[in-house]
Amino acid sequence: MSKRDFYDILGVSKSASAEEIKKAYRKLAIKFHPDKNPGDKEAEEKFKEAAEAYDVLSNPDKKQRYDQFGHAGMGGAGGYGGGHGFSMDDIFSQFGDIFGDGDVFGSFFGGGGRGGSRRSVGSNIRIKLKLTLPEMKTGVEKKVKYRRMVEAEGVKYGTCKQCNGQGTVRRVTNTFLGQMATSSPCPVCNGLGKMIESKPKDANDQGLISQEVETTIKIPGGVADGMQLSLNGKGNAGPGGGAAGDLIVLVEGVEHDELTRDGNNVIYHLWLSFPQAALGDSVEVPTLDGKARIKIDAGTQPGKVLRLKGKGFPDINGYGTGDQLIVVNIFVPNKLNSEEKATMEKLLDAENFKPNDKEKSFFDRMKDFFS
Repeated sequence: MSKRDFYDILGVSKSASAEEIKKAYRKLAIKFHPDKNPGDKEAEEKFKEAAEAYDVLSNPDKKQRYDQFGHAGMGGAGGYGGGHGFSMDDIFSQFGDIFGDGDVFGSFFGGGGRGGSRRSVGSNIRIKLKLTLPEMKTGVEKKVKYRRMVEAEGVKYGTCKQCNGQGTVRRVTNTFLGQMATSSPCPVCNGLGKMIESKPKDANDQGLISQEVETTIKIPGGVADGMQLSLNGKGNAGPGGGAAGDLIVLVEGVEHDELTRDGNNVIYHLWLSFPQAALGDSVEVPTLDGKARIKIDAGTQPGKVLRLKGKGFPDINGYGTGDQLIVVNIFVPNKLNSEEKATMEKLLDAENFKPNDKEKSFFDRMKDFFS
C-alpha cells in the first residue's frame, strides 16, 4: 500500500511556512490524540500518520529530500507506526516544541499527559556510500560499518533533585492579570528527569561510548550521485536513553569505463570504421545489464543517435525508465598502407562518395555555425 503525500496529510501546500506546518500538525494532534479517542484504531493511525508527516516537513534536511525524491528519499527507513523503530513516546516527545508548556497539552484531555520528562534526541551521522552505475540502476543492499555513540553498559541513573523527576520546573509570576504559571525544561537535567549517578570510566559525561556497528542499507533503484538517504534511529543515541538520531547516507557514483549517465538515460559513444558505417554491420555494445548486439544500417552517418529503449535508469519516483543512447562516431585512420591508399584514391571521384546538394547545404550551415 502506497503512503499518502505528507502535504496532503497535514492539509498544507508545498510553499507552506514552518509556522503553518506546525499549526496544521497541532490541530491534527489535538483532533486524533489517543486520550481523546480511546479505542479508536483509525484515529490512532491518523495520529501517527500526522506525526510522521510533521517529523519530515518540520526538518529542513528531510523536507528537502522529500520534496526532491518523495518517499524514496526517506530511504524506506522512517515512519511512525510503520514498524520502523518509532513509538508513541517518540511522538509525544515532539509536544514540548509544538505546545510549549508541558501542562498545556494535558489540559486539553483532562491532564492525561505522558509525564513531564522528555526524551533527548541524539545527533545525526553522515557517511558516504560509493555505488557503481549498475548498482544505482537496479538498487542494492549494502552492509556498512561505522562508529556511533551508544549508551554504555553499567550506567546508573537517579532522580533529578531539582525537578523531582518531572523534567520541568514550574514558575509562578505576578502580572497585572494575576498570577501566571509557566513550565520549562529543567536546567539541571535538561528535561530528562534523571541524572547519572555512576558510569564506566570510558563513558562520556552523558553516559555514552563510541562503538563500531554494522547495518544494512537498502538502496532503491534509480538513485543518483549526490542523493541523500536517511535511516531513522541509526545515528548517535540520545542521552538518558533518548531516541537515536538518523544515519544520513550520501550516494557517490563510481565512474564507468564506457558508459556515462545523463539524468535517467545512459550515454555510450560507439566508434565505427568507415567501411562499417558505409556497408552496415552488427556490433556489440556494453549496457548496464551486460552486452547487447545492435544493427548498424548501411550509410549510417556520424553523429547519429541510436536508442535502446528501457536500458537506462528507473525514475526514483516511479515515472518510467530511461533509455540508452548510442552516439555514432566514425574513426578516420591516421596512416594508410600503399594498398589502402590506392583503394581510397579510386573512391575520390566516385559519385556515391561525394556529398549531394542537400548534404552540401547541411555541411555549409554547420561550417557557418562553428566559424
